[in-house]
Amino acid sequence: MKAIMPSGWGRQTRLVLTDVDEPAAPGPEDVLVAVHAASVNPKDRKLNLNVARWTPPVVTKRFPPVFGDDLAGIVIEKGANVEDFDVGDAVYGMDMRPRTATLAERTRIHQTRIARMPPSLSFEEAAAMPLAAQTALQGLRQGHAGFGRSVLIIGASGGVGTFAVQIANAMGAHVTGVCSHRNTDFVKALGADAVIDYTAGDYRTRAGPFDLVFDVTSYESPTSCAALTGRSGYFISTGGDARSMVGTPFYRLLGKKAGTVVVESYREDLETLFAMVESGQLKPVIDSTFELIDANGAYDRNGTGRCRGKVVIRGDGEADDTSFRRSR
Repeated sequence: MKAIMPSGWGRQTRLVLTDVDEPAAPGPEDVLVAVHAASVNPKDRKLNLNVARWTPPVVTKRFPPVFGDDLAGIVIEKGANVEDFDVGDAVYGMDMRPRTATLAERTRIHQTRIARMPPSLSFEEAAAMPLAAQTALQGLRQGHAGFGRSVLIIGASGGVGTFAVQIANAMGAHVTGVCSHRNTDFVKALGADAVIDYTAGDYRTRAGPFDLVFDVTSYESPTSCAALTGRSGYFISTGGDARSMVGTPFYRLLGKKAGTVVVESYREDLETLFAMVESGQLKPVIDSTFELIDANGAYDRNGTGRCRGKVVIRGDGEADDTSFRRSR
């Protein structure tokens, strides 16, 4: 089958579409999915791609790196203990463990990491959701967002931010989004009650306090946002930047209300998002769509830091929905 793999080493590494071995047969709790679409997250570029770049080729040849966590597609094979899904079901989900690579025609994934796909969404829209929307949902819960609570979302126009604004709004919170001037109307249209243009000055010293500061850029820390949280507000970060990864746990040890989202895919959360989509409370925002063969372009676009919503990669798995037969 075809899948994305690295070619070259160091800064010359590029992603290429090449022939690879089929995934292993599904275990008792697994399904095999024909991938119709996947999406790109900052973790893919910052972690997976950099690991592939700087791992010696002799190692990657024996232990091939994996690319892609999010997927939307069709179940084409299932394990003996899988009762909630059948061959032909449209599903979406994600798994960050190295056994699942979604930038491929087919991939194996554990049944607890997926759910049925919202029928009102395209495969591309559904693939945009799992990691980013669950990060938003789990982070808002961790920060006790809810009815009447004031929530500040830093990075409101990006992949996680566009979901966080909509989900916090659905929870009944008063939502303030932080974004650049060009995105203020866009973030308001997502459901933000107020918008702060970060290009107009340092809002961290003149806004708030908020019950929850949710930094989905991961560039802030509890210290830099101390005035925004006041004495009793929560600070929650997605934790992708070193300053936040080090500062947030230390701040929590001092007894402050601070935390980092360690996202995981749960069927219950995917079903919660399913319900929000089908009730009209949540809509994925797609910045751009690329073909699987142009994974480099998708990664480059994600790396600009200027995306409105998610970067999606259209998969090559559609032909496998009815024709796949595993060699015995």
